[in-house]
Amino acid sequence: MFDKTKQVIEMKKGDDKDKERNIVAMIFFLIIISVGSLIFSVGIGPVSVHPLTVAKILLSKLPIIEDYIQIDWTPLEENIVWILRLPRVILGMIVGASLAAAGVAMQALVRNTLADPFILGVSAGASATATLSMLFGVFSFLGSYSLSISAFIGAVMSTTLVYCIAKVKGKINIAQLLLTGVAVSMIMDAVTKIITLSAPNALGLHNAAFWMSGSLAGSKWAYLKLPLIVMVICMIILIIYYRALNALLLGEEAAGTLGIHVERTQKMLIVVCSLLVGVTISVSGSIGFVGLMVPHVTRLLVGSDHKRVLPISALLGGILVVWTDVAARMVIAPEELPIGILTALIGGPFFIWLLRQNAKS
Repeated sequence: MFDKTKQVIEMKKGDDKDKERNIVAMIFFLIIISVGSLIFSVGIGPVSVHPLTVAKILLSKLPIIEDYIQIDWTPLEENIVWILRLPRVILGMIVGASLAAAGVAMQALVRNTLADPFILGVSAGASATATLSMLFGVFSFLGSYSLSISAFIGAVMSTTLVYCIAKVKGKINIAQLLLTGVAVSMIMDAVTKIITLSAPNALGLHNAAFWMSGSLAGSKWAYLKLPLIVMVICMIILIIYYRALNALLLGEEAAGTLGIHVERTQKMLIVVCSLLVGVTISVSGSIGFVGLMVPHVTRLLVGSDHKRVLPISALLGGILVVWTDVAARMVIAPEELPIGILTALIGGPFFIWLLRQNAKS
């Protein structure tokens, strides 16, 4: 009997090791895909640059390797790759990873795969205050980070409002949560429209409308620092708390019995989601449905353990936004579609399919 039990335990340990190896292999594979996506997407545009030339230009910027790279490209190609497109592609990676991570955290917070920063009003709240800052300079006293901080304030306000209204007798009511999120989104969208219609000039109105639709156009190296720092810090926090996120999926009472400080964890998730969404919206506008689609697809691939879901979602989110941005640049070239329109066209049907799947189960 003892030998059989020992054998079962050893088999289970072996299975766990195999799963860990598979996850590591998947992460490594997605990192390779991300690097490949970066090189190929940088070369795609009205003026094409060969992927090998892109790789050489990037390698020539590395301190140790630069001496071994033979320069066989034009200054125009270098400017296109290094100044125009590379910051945009890297920003797309950061934005996609941030939105996917925010979606994972939001779904753990409310214990529902239908949750998403876009659906629950977080993005709408961030857009409202960011538009107010952009058009009227309300938060200009905050300096160069006024847009990011104003978007964060709006995201926190919306998230807190939705979360508090959805709590019934100390517990989150999922149906009420989704309905409240829709209502808050509509209110914040109305506030945003009032702000934009009151814009002091037509150019400001046009810029705000294009920005609200989501775009990575005009990306610069200077725009990458804050969203990258915020994404890294928030990802580290979420990965540290992955056991708490797993416990929250079982319900608040079950999480409490497992030693999780539920209220403190929920407040932490609200701040992390608001920070990720607020800073992301400040640099890219409102890009919907990434936080809904990517976590769901990731869970289908690797299960619901957040130790696996978080890094894989971040990588998949970055890849998705980068290639959606490439499509946005090429569909009606030389004009450009806002990336938020394409994610909505993809995410809308996906959300309907997800609703039907939930109804069947």
